[in-house]
Amino acid sequence: MGEKQTQTITINDKDYSVEDLTDNQKALIAHIQDLDRKIRSAQFNLDQLNVGREAFANMLNASLTEGE
Repeated sequence: MGEKQTQTITINDKDYSVEDLTDNQKALIAHIQDLDRKIRSAQFNLDQLNVGREAFANMLNASLTEGE
């Protein structure tokens, strides 16, 4: 049979065995990981919003210069 692999996590350039962490430490890591995911998602949405805003501003500018 295969050997059991120990899952590790690196924090501040130091490796920790997940099985050696307390339940509280594991919960804190889960919160951090979830917040990182939410930040990436929010940044993705913000990028879309900024591009959309720029497109509408360009359309407005184009419509204003059509009549000139």
